Amino acid sequence: MENEKFIFCLEAIPDIDNTETTEVLKILEDVALKQGIASIYKACDDIEGLEESLNNLLYEDHNFKDYEIIYLVMPGEHNNILLNNYYYSIEEIAELFEGRMTGKVIHFANKKILDLTDEESQYFLDVTGARAISGYGTNLSGISSVGTIDRVFFSLYQENEDLKEVVEMMFQKHFNLCKLLDFRLYY
Repeated sequence: MENEKFIFCLEAIPDIDNTETTEVLKILEDVALKQGIASIYKACDDIEGLEESLNNLLYEDHNFKDYEIIYLVMPGEHNNILLNNYYYSIEEIAELFEGRMTGKVIHFANKKILDLTDEESQYFLDVTGARAISGYGTNLSGISSVGTIDRVFFSLYQENEDLKEVVEMMFQKHFNLCKLLDFRLYY
């Protein structure tokens, strides 16, 4: 597929030295096999690991332009991520990604709530250069976006670059789940 869009996934885990395969990695492997969407998966347990993984992607992977979705599977609170018992705000994440996400879609799994004001979303997009940021307004225990609606989002985006149309199709096909998890797209 000539216009293939790859996923770069960064997952926060408690201990990077634990070699167990996570559920997220299993799902990404299944997405690759069943939906034909390639991805790179990296785990991190602190902000330094997050930054190192990002730098490796940016400066050592010659196919970086093909990774259109930066998928962040990280717990946290409202507009914050949690790494190594420390919260990082959406503004700090924007500064970490500063100018490096041109044209990318930054997508957060529903392990944290993403509820940005217009000013916050515009700041994030301006600082990072990202095309869009997406995530969920609710974090319901027991319902993970990773194995459900995130797959749909990736698949639809693979077929159509118009994010507004992708979101419309998601709501048409999976209205109850999109509404329950409160899917959000800022662009």
